[in-house]
Amino acid sequence: MSSLSKQPPQGMGNCFHTVHVFDSPALLARAAARRIALLAKRAARTQPFLRIALAGGTTPQACYRALREETLDWSRIHIYFGDERCLPASDPQRNDQMAAQSLLDHVPIPAHQIHRIQAHWGAVPAALDYAACLRHSGPLDLILLGMGEDGHTASLFPGLSEPGEQRLVIPVLHAPKPPPERVSLGPAALLAARQLFFLVAGPAKHAALQHLQQGASLPPQQFKLAHWYVDRAAWHGL
Repeated sequence: MSSLSKQPPQGMGNCFHTVHVFDSPALLARAAARRIALLAKRAARTQPFLRIALAGGTTPQACYRALREETLDWSRIHIYFGDERCLPASDPQRNDQMAAQSLLDHVPIPAHQIHRIQAHWGAVPAALDYAACLRHSGPLDLILLGMGEDGHTASLFPGLSEPGEQRLVIPVLHAPKPPPERVSLGPAALLAARQLFFLVAGPAKHAALQHLQQGASLPPQQFKLAHWYVDRAAWHGL
């Protein structure tokens, strides 16, 4: 079961453009997966490829597992990543490894259509390399985002990210949680995307959502037209 708010209720922070509220994380994951599959089918009528950036985190991971059950033409999908930890290429804590285990190893997507961030090179060279990749691809069609308990999204952390940042990809050198070095899509890439989906579940995320409602200067605040998929534990009382 879900409810949909096309416009934010009176007094709500204006980053909540469209909100879908679900009774459980599992229902949230399945609904988001169905929406992604629908977007892929629609895009197939008008463009050669759909370009999707994946997020890290447990809520997006549940969506990826649900997406394995959907019917998509994976030959027409290119996969990118919203951020990556600067760890060895096979480290299980990397977002691309989680995405591979949850989704990409289970679907017939051509390997050359998975565009990983070479974060094991170090934050600065990897950011430059991925920016060149994005300039070649053009704006992404869909970016999936999670949100941390502190309100960070991708690897844009409160107090570290600049809302006016014009780089497509940002090297993060002093993240407040390990590992300190990361690579993240910047606001310029996120704002250029055709659609942004935030996937947020669990009571631990409620305070960050409440702060956004109250207009706090957290990274998600700058993405005014995002679609939010949240569960009732995160959204209750809002």
